[in-house]
Amino acid sequence: MNFFHRHRALVPYLLLLPGLAWLALFFVVPMYYLGYTSLQAGDLFSGYTFAWAWDNYSDAFTLYRGHFIRSLEYAGVATLAAFLISYPLAYWIAFRGGRWKNFLLLLVIAPFFVTYLIRTLAWKTILADQGFVVDALRTLHLVGEDGRLLATTTAVVAGITYNFLPFMALPLYVSLEQIDKRLIEAAQDLYASRVKAFLRVTFPLSLPGVFAGTLLTFIPAAGDFINAELLGTPRQLMIGNVIQSQFKEVANYPQAAALSFVLMAGIVIAVLLYARAVGSERVTAGTAA
Repeated sequence: MNFFHRHRALVPYLLLLPGLAWLALFFVVPMYYLGYTSLQAGDLFSGYTFAWAWDNYSDAFTLYRGHFIRSLEYAGVATLAAFLISYPLAYWIAFRGGRWKNFLLLLVIAPFFVTYLIRTLAWKTILADQGFVVDALRTLHLVGEDGRLLATTTAVVAGITYNFLPFMALPLYVSLEQIDKRLIEAAQDLYASRVKAFLRVTFPLSLPGVFAGTLLTFIPAAGDFINAELLGTPRQLMIGNVIQSQFKEVANYPQAAALSFVLMAGIVIAVLLYARAVGSERVTAGTAA
């Protein structure tokens, strides 16, 4: 105890040590080996040697640019769709759920009780050509007699949206639940309509949840490969499919590692641009309020 009293300034850093050790062991070290592998040259039979092979990165841009763009597009559309579905859901649970809040939240996270692969395979059955969804759409003349949903971009984006929907809904619920209801009542007492009260009070105060939910949805969605593999065709393959193929099938480990780094860099740039567009001041202001 005397040591802690004499070195009180060191206590916060000592509390950080377990987390820093965890990050060093399971993030920094693997990232180092991944970067080291990305600069190797050779093949599976003759072996790989470190050769500062920067052409692995140039090949990643030239050969797989379309896959990168497609991945970011799919992730962006899925994130937007998840937001449009999750915000009304989270809003209703937070403000109208009452004693059913815990049960409704359980329903939101219930899909996580089933493995990711099984959930995606279920969508393959739901969107099958002879499934009830396609039959209903044909009856409503929204899909032609020979039309289909499976093996299309719509199916892939729908699968991604469904699988990552809870990552959007839960942060939104937490943010909305923490809003002081008296602020909304005060806005209405000052003759603000429900729409204005929502736009001027509720939505700005929920921005931290919007920001967190968007990141939690977009980042894993951009690297996903299961939905494109099971619900799409080669025309819908994402960069995650290419990385998985390079690692497990082609065994071109340097190229796969380089693609992984380029994907991470692209996601970081997209997140920084998004944070700049949203504005950190608005997010922190919503938290402080």
